[in-house]
Amino acid sequence: MTAATEAAEVLATAELLYSEDQVQVAVKGLAAKVAQDTAGDDLLVLCVMNGGLITTGLLIPHLPNLLRVDYLHATRYRDQIHGDKLHWVAEPRHSLVGQHVLVIDDIFDEGHTLKAICDHCRLRGARKVHSVILVNKLHDRKPGTFTPNFSGLDVPDRYVFGCGMDYKGYLRNLPGIYAAAH
Repeated sequence: MTAATEAAEVLATAELLYSEDQVQVAVKGLAAKVAQDTAGDDLLVLCVMNGGLITTGLLIPHLPNLLRVDYLHATRYRDQIHGDKLHWVAEPRHSLVGQHVLVIDDIFDEGHTLKAICDHCRLRGARKVHSVILVNKLHDRKPGTFTPNFSGLDVPDRYVFGCGMDYKGYLRNLPGIYAAAH
């Protein structure tokens, strides 16, 4: 069975957790929280590829800040459904020295990737680092005390996809958020 066929089968039996409209409402609320906390700041937005692409695209039009957009690509999953050690594919082009960095990603699952990215930004000289995620997965496997600064929606401890989150590289483009059947 190909990954595309498997993804289609997973989608066919998936449960819709949040509709497109519910996601849009959550994004606007998330943007309001970010805007309030970063009011007047010149931001360097770092989109975490590939998952953060959709969240970044939905969020930044609602931010009133002066901002620049860059990206980074660090992954543990590499189109699989289980993560491994962090692999850097691309670093930001802009210097982070003295910047107020806003890291945007799709999901906070166990937090290893996002924590490593935020730590990396600080090591590269960022003055301030805020992290934003669309989805927070509810479970007790998160290490340490690191939590994102801003979170939009909570999801159960199930495999979720849509709105940037993938199933073996597919289904990121779905406007809602789905959970794979048990």
